[in-house]
Amino acid sequence: QVQLVESGGGLVQAGGSLRLSCTASENIFSIRLNHMGWYRQAPGKQRELVAAITSGGTTVYTNSVKGRFTISRDNAKNTVYLQMNSLKPEDTAVYYCAAECTLNWRTCAYWGQGTQVTVSS
Repeated sequence: QVQLVESGGGLVQAGGSLRLSCTASENIFSIRLNHMGWYRQAPGKQRELVAAITSGGTTVYTNSVKGRFTISRDNAKNTVYLQMNSLKPEDTAVYYCAAECTLNWRTCAYWGQGTQVTVSS
């Protein structure tokens, strides 16, 4: 069973930065060969796709984070990152890493436990 372990969340002031990390626990599971996504869910709202990267390296971002967030991966470490800059209070949510996602990003086979990001004004 593949496990995705997230880290890097926390409390930050508006305008600050955080970097989230997601590492796959099994060596047989290669992040390089998978479509990976970062999602978030704020209280009272539906979960939404924030950023994603395909196995070919194409990246996708939701409009509200374009220019502020960057998704990347380190194949050697089997880790996907989400660099978040110029954070806003509306970015406050639980952020989830997901793997083996379909290309419409509606379904993913594996999910992390989530990491809380809180942005104070």
